[in-house]
Amino acid sequence: MSLAIHRSLPWLAAAPLALLALVASPAGASTPLAVGSVGAETFDPVARAQLLATQMARTWSGGYQSFGIGQGGPSQSVPAELRLASVTPMGQMIDMRGELTLGGVTTPVQGNLNAESDQLDLLMLCQCEVAGLEMGGVFTGLQGLQLSGWQSPRLTNPGGRLDLKPLGSSPAAGGL
Repeated sequence: MSLAIHRSLPWLAAAPLALLALVASPAGASTPLAVGSVGAETFDPVARAQLLATQMARTWSGGYQSFGIGQGGPSQSVPAELRLASVTPMGQMIDMRGELTLGGVTTPVQGNLNAESDQLDLLMLCQCEVAGLEMGGVFTGLQGLQLSGWQSPRLTNPGGRLDLKPLGSSPAAGGL
């Protein structure tokens, strides 16, 4: 097989020469396309979900601050505490259920944490307004439980920030 045949294929025009050599050689059919020191991904998100489910702290504490402006200026941070009653791995996802206390008002919550990307979705399961939060909104985060933002179901609510830190130790070996 010659390179002249591949020149007629426009998608090969931008291919690196090392890749063209792999495609053009008979050994290239059985050689993986990884060139140089690039190897296969060895990260196992299912195993990480199982590990996190056993080692994740069950109590988190911090504060919630709305992005809105209250009557006296910028809103004040209210104390927040998350207590996880159950943490169950489901593939690469972790199902979490528990209670969130904001400003002294406790509400049930349910959430999912992606063990591969640390993306969090946490829903309040009440029909109440707690610290400016309302039914239909969701806490979303990209740093696990540590930092997440409130996305309101209405455009008139600007959302807010939930900042949590693990308290104490986890059931097994340590915090998240």
